[in-house]
Amino acid sequence: MSDCIFCKIVEGSIPSKKVLETDTVLAFHDIQPAAPVHVLLIPKKHIPTMNDVTAADAPVLGDLALAAQQVAETLGIKERGYRLVNNCNEEGGQVVYHLHVHLLGGEKLGPVLQ
Repeated sequence: MSDCIFCKIVEGSIPSKKVLETDTVLAFHDIQPAAPVHVLLIPKKHIPTMNDVTAADAPVLGDLALAAQQVAETLGIKERGYRLVNNCNEEGGQVVYHLHVHLLGGEKLGPVLQ
């Protein structure tokens, strides 16, 4: 997708502060952090939303989970704890339409649901 900001980050035409890069996943610091640690994990393949994931994409979801573990360890929060969040579509709070997961941590996070 030529107009997707995350695709441009993957191709390197927009810089990012990378934390991890594999064959299928890129993790980088969010430019507007909502927690002391706020990293975005994205598949390198353009998938607009969680609703667009197919059975063929299942391995990349596993890659995202494994990358999240590695990022949390690299940033020193794996044992203390962290949160993974995916926003899907407008009412779910999605702003960039390229599947991504927010990894949040570095402080005690409040409850998501009460």
